[in-house]
Amino acid sequence: MKTWRGVIEEYRDFLPVSDKTPVVTLFEGNTPLVPAPRLAEATDARMQIYLKCEGFNPTGSFKDRGMTMAISKALETGARAVICASTGNTSASAAAFAARAGIRAFVMVPKGAIALGKLSQAGIHGARVLMVDGNFDQALTIVRQIAERHPVTLVNSVNPFRLEGQKTGAFEVCDQLGRAPDYHLIPVGNAGNITAYWRGYREYHRAGRVRELPRMVGFQAAGAAPIYENRIIEEPRTVATAIKIGNPASWGPALEAMKDSRGWVDIVTDEEILRAYRLLAREEGIFMEPASAATVAGLIKSIKAGRFESGSTLILTLTGHGLKDPDTALESASRPTTVPPQIDAVLAQLGL
Repeated sequence: MKTWRGVIEEYRDFLPVSDKTPVVTLFEGNTPLVPAPRLAEATDARMQIYLKCEGFNPTGSFKDRGMTMAISKALETGARAVICASTGNTSASAAAFAARAGIRAFVMVPKGAIALGKLSQAGIHGARVLMVDGNFDQALTIVRQIAERHPVTLVNSVNPFRLEGQKTGAFEVCDQLGRAPDYHLIPVGNAGNITAYWRGYREYHRAGRVRELPRMVGFQAAGAAPIYENRIIEEPRTVATAIKIGNPASWGPALEAMKDSRGWVDIVTDEEILRAYRLLAREEGIFMEPASAATVAGLIKSIKAGRFESGSTLILTLTGHGLKDPDTALESASRPTTVPPQIDAVLAQLGL
């Protein structure tokens, strides 16, 4: 039986590492590609729909793919500390991998705009967490300046090694599916992931591992849609905190990915996101954070608009686990009912 070794060892030939690179891994990657027949049925889609469940990575999000690379390369250069700005998932991943590497982590998060699950992860892994009284984009500006002037390594997606690690998601999709899909749907916040997936697909294509390339389709929250609106959003607003970003670091490369692949970017409202969030949990039994549900909301919207050909194969990246944001789950779910410890009262509530 072959043991999974983490994305660096599994895809070493496609990554900028050498024998001198100290590999820092939590055995990330190898996340399931789950068929979603009930989702197809619920949307009247005559297509093959698969969910790439990145919430099953070690810290519960796709960020671990990039962080194993960023931390490994930081260690290779002798770094003793890393820093990032985050809407939550990056901070959790940076803190965990820094702990694994035995170095310090500093994270800046927007005050009041980070889900409780993510904040608790950064803290428990020993990171120094600062809450900035501002938004993500302001926090990123600050940490970039700090990394330029002080001996700390920036591990946001502007770090080129982050995207190198994240592209392995595309490799896995091709390996699991046996080919590239026709369409790949993905939520867009800082825009690194859609950029990375397209890079991965192109590299596999050039290497002869797949014959076709997918069309990349990105979805932004309507209140945080700088790429769709082609303008910086000074005060982004959305329930999907992981994509609540008004000035994406990978804006240009993401646009190129969509253009080169003949894809597009669209928006979904918070109402559509939350409806899709519940649908995914109740129809497929998969609990992902609201930002992940942006792809499901986008799928529903695009199917209604007739944008996918019948018989197409679609991959939806679900970026983070639902337990990252328990507050939104509790607000979106039915409330528990209190009953006395009597069987008749229980049966009456159950309708049995």
